[in-house]
Amino acid sequence: MNRADSKFSQIKPEIKEFADLCVKNSNIDPELYAKYDVKRGLRDISGRGVLTGLTEIAEVHSYTIRDAEYVPCEGKLFYRGIDIEDIVSGFLKDDRPGFEETTYLLLFGELPTRQQLDDFNRLLGSYRSLPTNFVRDVIMKASSRNMMNSLAKSILTLYSYDAAADDISIPNVLRQSLELIAIFPLLTVYGYQAYSYYHDGKSLMIHTPAPELSTAENLLLLLRGAGNYTKLEAKILDLALMLHADHGGGNNSTFTTRVVTSTGTDTYSAITAAVGSLKGPKHGGANIKVVEMFDDMKANLSDWTDDAAIADYLKKLLHKEAFDRTGLIYGIGHAVYSLSDPRARVFKSFVKDLAVEKGREKEFVLYDKVETLAPEVIASERKIYKGISANVDFYSGFVYSMLDLPRELYTPIFAVSRISGWCAHRIEELINAGKIIRPAFKNVAKRRAYIPMDKR
Repeated sequence: MNRADSKFSQIKPEIKEFADLCVKNSNIDPELYAKYDVKRGLRDISGRGVLTGLTEIAEVHSYTIRDAEYVPCEGKLFYRGIDIEDIVSGFLKDDRPGFEETTYLLLFGELPTRQQLDDFNRLLGSYRSLPTNFVRDVIMKASSRNMMNSLAKSILTLYSYDAAADDISIPNVLRQSLELIAIFPLLTVYGYQAYSYYHDGKSLMIHTPAPELSTAENLLLLLRGAGNYTKLEAKILDLALMLHADHGGGNNSTFTTRVVTSTGTDTYSAITAAVGSLKGPKHGGANIKVVEMFDDMKANLSDWTDDAAIADYLKKLLHKEAFDRTGLIYGIGHAVYSLSDPRARVFKSFVKDLAVEKGREKEFVLYDKVETLAPEVIASERKIYKGISANVDFYSGFVYSMLDLPRELYTPIFAVSRISGWCAHRIEELINAGKIIRPAFKNVAKRRAYIPMDKR
């Protein structure tokens, strides 16, 4: 069922000519952005985001103000005012999953008691199933080569199965949110299994989720079947889900959720838009780019311990002479964090032990060296306004590869986690409903007279 040769994929010669017209007549003088003080990417020159809203869900802390000056500090991330590192310490100390507790906190604004968490887990478990024949009629038909597109298609189709799809009352949106949080693992894994069956010729095996298991355990169960994953694998995957659950209202996919929600549209449309945003390689797709970049690096470095050779390769990346020639070192730098990304910091504390268990210590050493050298190389080659450090994508892809997760699922797993934050922000936007979000764009085209057809 490979549709790569479809007529919809063909670029006819006249399309190329029209594309040249698009480029010719759409280039805007870069100096105009400075002239009109346009905050490109809704960020100022130092990288700080333009304030566009208020939230109580998550806070990204990356600087302090001293004598009216912004001073970079070690990054911190707070969920509902609580340091994520304290949350992680709490559930790891008790040797229990943390993603569901985090989801509860993001949605309802407070930490659950043991009984509340048990009740919440049972509620999620009761929703962890798809409509009758949904896999056959939706997921198995017209399977996509990209799992994020498959996920988006499934979410939009769920609208047709919901008798109250357009009801945006808080109880109904909460019901929809919990259902989506519960079934995202199914939509992603089943979409991958359909893809691997049709496109790679692999056997098709659809496993049934277990309501009593955590989200992380169910992901591994759906992929491998019962008994085919270790406690350590489930623990680290659960940690990954918890760390990715939210990142404030300013990240692209969450901001997308709030923008679309502000129009008064349905939950399925809002979440599908967020999925489309997360798919981009500059957002959720960055972890795949990190792994692919390291694959290229390992293939081109004869000695993975040679600092000079690594630095030279990194310079080639910046000068668009290596890998995908975009000029980016994937996984290094963040729109908000400067000195450190707390999520990467937490992740790294587990990466080394996992690398030793999986026999991939040499790769860990290479990652560690790039984390140290990349900021130095960037600082020497580029003009920067704040510190540069490894972000969460730098290690998440490596962790997923050590967990033997299919690369096609790296970004969808991000969505399985971030759906909790998206739903929390959608509900907060609805509760505090204000004006439709509509930023301004200044038109800089010159006025022209219409030319009749016979005089063109």
